[in-house]
Amino acid sequence: MLRVEAATWALLPRSGMGTDEGYFQVEPTIVFERGPEFGVNLGTPLRLRVWGPKDGGVVRREDWDDLSDWGQLVRALKLGSDNSPLGVWFGKLDSYSLLNGHLVRRYAHRANPNYHPAAGVLTGTLGPVYVEAFSSDVLGARLMGAEAELDLEHVLFGKPKQKGRYTLGLSAVHDWGRAGGRAASVTLAHMDAVAVLVVRPEFEAQVFAGWGGRPGEAGAWGAVVGAGADAITPTLKMALRLEARRQHGGFRQGFFGPDYELARFQAAGPAGVPLADAPFPDGYSAFGEAEVGWDAMAYGGLRKHLKLSVGAEVFSWGRLDMDGRVAVQLFERSLEVAVKGLAVGAGKPGARYLGAAEVRWRFLGGK
Repeated sequence: MLRVEAATWALLPRSGMGTDEGYFQVEPTIVFERGPEFGVNLGTPLRLRVWGPKDGGVVRREDWDDLSDWGQLVRALKLGSDNSPLGVWFGKLDSYSLLNGHLVRRYAHRANPNYHPAAGVLTGTLGPVYVEAFSSDVLGARLMGAEAELDLEHVLFGKPKQKGRYTLGLSAVHDWGRAGGRAASVTLAHMDAVAVLVVRPEFEAQVFAGWGGRPGEAGAWGAVVGAGADAITPTLKMALRLEARRQHGGFRQGFFGPDYELARFQAAGPAGVPLADAPFPDGYSAFGEAEVGWDAMAYGGLRKHLKLSVGAEVFSWGRLDMDGRVAVQLFERSLEVAVKGLAVGAGKPGARYLGAAEVRWRFLGGK
């Protein structure tokens, strides 16, 4: 499939800082798929200057001034599938969570408008062990991590009828901070125990508990307990999660979150320091997340009549973090309207707010 998309793109100054710049964005794309285990999607947004500083050239210079920026040529490349013993995927991370998500949760690696890396994700299964590893930038030394899950029922009683009912997981993530701008390096680790209590053809419910910390940082630790539910029907796919969390010594769950690519340089709050060095009060928090996809025609693919993703965390000392995206498709999927937003540190000085609206029109011929 060959496709060309066109859109407008603008950067507006804030509080008198920055310049007013506008671009016409053209994105040629080529897609080739061969069954569920192989697919290539190549293309890149070319931002052509409409207004703003004239010394920047016709094509936006910041989009191509670093080796990592060439990763944006790969929109997606998959080898294997979720059901394969080994799978590899390259492309863009948007709202990515590493398995249980207690270190990397709802992370977007292109939140910085001047940094456009390609990510890589590796999944593999060997007997009772399942592993997922990722790199946020395959062309630079940046965020890397892995989580391994051990199926306890498989180890103790042999191969079970239902895989993954009782698991023990260990994850570790390290940011080298050497691409997309220099920033402080940081390392976190976490352990999780999960028990799936209810298993039905269209519904699952589980409980979990975990503990994590920052290796080499004395007294930096956190604990979490919670419950989740997943429902899958021909027209509905829904995942809900609710957690109670404890933070101590500067550690927090979801450290690598939707705001991380900006916070690694300056965290939300009055301190004005990178997230790795920012003070984080000891306390408790409640976290909730909902992922809902609904399609009246049971299409089951990327296009859905309604797609909702929202996560929120409220802290005992008055801070609120929240992000989400909702997309609705109308007129036989020809029109898609989407709104997304992010609030970090709401209710406190130095909070960060980001938002965007999208309107896409697709021409669909035939049935």
